[in-house]
Amino acid sequence: MKLLHVGFHNIVAVEKIVAILYPETAAARRIRDDGKEKNTLIDCTMGRKVRSLIITDSPYCFLSAMRPEALLARLSDKNKDQDSQIDDDEDDD
Repeated sequence: MKLLHVGFHNIVAVEKIVAILYPETAAARRIRDDGKEKNTLIDCTMGRKVRSLIITDSPYCFLSAMRPEALLARLSDKNKDQDSQIDDDEDDD
């Protein structure tokens, strides 16, 4: 299982992530408000400004203090690391 660090020692399973949104959009605000009402919103900001909203395929949504670009960079770095490990494994054959 691949995990994504979303800040302040909080981690989300990569396989569960559907989208990463800017919190200022109308859609993100609606999702955030629904999450508050249904008690499925998880705040991972530790009191900092919300910079991204992570939507998962479960009912839970996560607020992060990291920008979506930073989270995407972390995701792509993990993919590169995994690709290099796969290439190294193939060289052993």
